[in-house]
Amino acid sequence: MKKKDFYLFIVPSLLMMFLFIAVPLAIVFQQSFYITQNVFEDVEVETCTPGFLKQICETEIQTKPKLDANGNIINVSVFVGLENYKNLLQIEKFKKSLYSFSLSEIEKINFWKAFRFTVTFCLITLPLVISLGLLIAITVNNLTQSLKGPVIFISLLPFIITPIIGALAIRWLFVGEGILTSLIEYLLERDIALFASAWTLELLMVIYRVWHVAPFAFIVFYAGLQTVNKETLESAVIDGANRFERLRYIVIPHLMPLIIFVSLIHLMDSYRVFEEIVAFSSQAYVISLQWLTYDFLTPDDTGNRLINRASTSAMLTMIGVSVIILPLLKRTWADYREGNL
Repeated sequence: MKKKDFYLFIVPSLLMMFLFIAVPLAIVFQQSFYITQNVFEDVEVETCTPGFLKQICETEIQTKPKLDANGNIINVSVFVGLENYKNLLQIEKFKKSLYSFSLSEIEKINFWKAFRFTVTFCLITLPLVISLGLLIAITVNNLTQSLKGPVIFISLLPFIITPIIGALAIRWLFVGEGILTSLIEYLLERDIALFASAWTLELLMVIYRVWHVAPFAFIVFYAGLQTVNKETLESAVIDGANRFERLRYIVIPHLMPLIIFVSLIHLMDSYRVFEEIVAFSSQAYVISLQWLTYDFLTPDDTGNRLINRASTSAMLTMIGVSVIILPLLKRTWADYREGNL
C-alpha cells in the first residue's frame, strides 16, 4: 500500500478518535480536579393567602440558585487538586475498616462497594464465558452438517437480544411470583425472595451475563476451530492421544490468540457493567462503578449534578479497566513480537 493511500485510509479514523475519544477524555480528566457548584443568593419571597377583608401576606427569606440574564443557573468552578479523589475513595475510613477487618464498614463506602462488585463480577464471569463458549463451539463442531445451522441459530439468540431487554426478562422470571421463583418455592416448599439480598442478586447477574455473552465467545471459537490443522489432529489420533489430550495440546494452543481476544473484549465490557444494575433494580444492595458515575450525574432536588465527582469516578473506572486488561495486552504484545500473531 502506498503511503498516500495509507494516510487517506487512517487519517479519518484518527480524526474521529481524537474528536470523540481523546478530547472528551481530556475534558473529563480536567473536570476531576475541579469542583463546580451553583451560586446561591438570598431572595425575599412574599406569600399571600386570602383573608376575611384583605389578603394576609408574609415575607420570608429563601435561598435560591442565582440566574443569569438568560435564566440559566450560574455556577462557579474551583480548582481543588486531588480533593475529589480523596472524597470519593475515603482513604482514611477505608484504611481503618481494613485494619479492623470490617468488610461491612468498607461496603458502606460507595466507591469500594461498587469496586468490589465490579472486579468480582469480571473475574467470575470471564472463565465461565470462555469455558461455556468453548464447550458449545466444540459440541457444534462435532455435530452433523444438518444440525449445525439450527443449533448455531439457537445458540446466538441470547447475544442478539438487546442487553436491557434480556436482563429484564431474567428479572421477570425470578422477581415476586415469577415462573422460576414459583417453581423453586414449590420444590423447596418454602417462600424465597431472590431480590431481597445482595448475593442472590449478584448470582442472577452472573447467570445473565454468561448467558448473554457466551454466544459471542462460541462463534469466535467455532470460527477458530475451522482453521485447526486436521493433519495434526489425525497424527495425534494415530499416536494414541485421547480427546482431552488433543484439546489440551493442539486445539487450545491454536485458539489461544482468540481466547485472549475474547477475554479482552469481555473484561472491558463487564467492567462497565450497568444494564444489570438498572434492570434488576439492585441499587439498594449492589452497585457498579459505571452505575456510580451515572448516579453522580443524576440531578438532585435542587437540580445540581455532581459532574466533578462523576468525572473522578469515570477516570478511576478507566484506570481500573487499564489495569485489569494489562496482563492480556502484555501477552498479546509478546506473541506479536515472537511472530505468533
